[in-house]
Amino acid sequence: MTATTDSPKEIITYHYHFVFAGGREKTFAIHLDAQTLDLLPPEHNALPPWTALSHHQCPNCPLRLPDHPHCPIAVNLTGVIDAFRDATSYQKVHLFIHTQSRSYQKDTSLQEGLSALLGIYMVSSGCPILDRLRPMLRAHIPFSTPAETTYRFLSMYMLAQYFLYRRGKKPDLELKELKTLFHNVRVVNKHFWQRFASMHIKDASLNALVVLDNLAQYASFSLDLDMLSETELLFRAYFTD
Repeated sequence: MTATTDSPKEIITYHYHFVFAGGREKTFAIHLDAQTLDLLPPEHNALPPWTALSHHQCPNCPLRLPDHPHCPIAVNLTGVIDAFRDATSYQKVHLFIHTQSRSYQKDTSLQEGLSALLGIYMVSSGCPILDRLRPMLRAHIPFSTPAETTYRFLSMYMLAQYFLYRRGKKPDLELKELKTLFHNVRVVNKHFWQRFASMHIKDASLNALVVLDNLAQYASFSLDLDMLSETELLFRAYFTD
């Protein structure tokens, strides 16, 4: 009898390479399961106290002890937070981002580059709230503007509604639940800011979270202020008989 082996898992990898003034460099390789977009983290040994689920746990978090003694996002961010704990937001960096299909580079502030990196970890680590944003990783676009990010939020959400429709469920075509989603995302961002602040680190990671939260806030305001009419004009070819 011939032994069978599992086929190797297809992996998506994002390389983030930070180059600081003076030549100091930091590199992160983020590996995701190509089918599920689950983060494939390295083994973690002793975890610091700030990763405990109960440490500034988000009030909308459905995870409960003892099944989840540690926050899944916090666990996977330990390496990033340690790497930048003494870094300040407005340090200038040249950031290279490499994927299998393309590369990006930009002279920017550390907070902007770090926000893109944090975003990957936060939506791929298994948080039940942020899991809903995970499909956006299929087309990860760093350095996107608030308007571009809002367009991607809406596109992802409406595709989710189509899949619900295909499964016989009622789609949210009025985007009512999208506002709830944005609210829940912002609650997570707020309490992660508090989690980071409790470690008395410098402000690079803290302000990177603020950048992420500003994107969610902009998208939410776009719905509240009915700012979609400008985007609607782009689809005028669909409105003709």
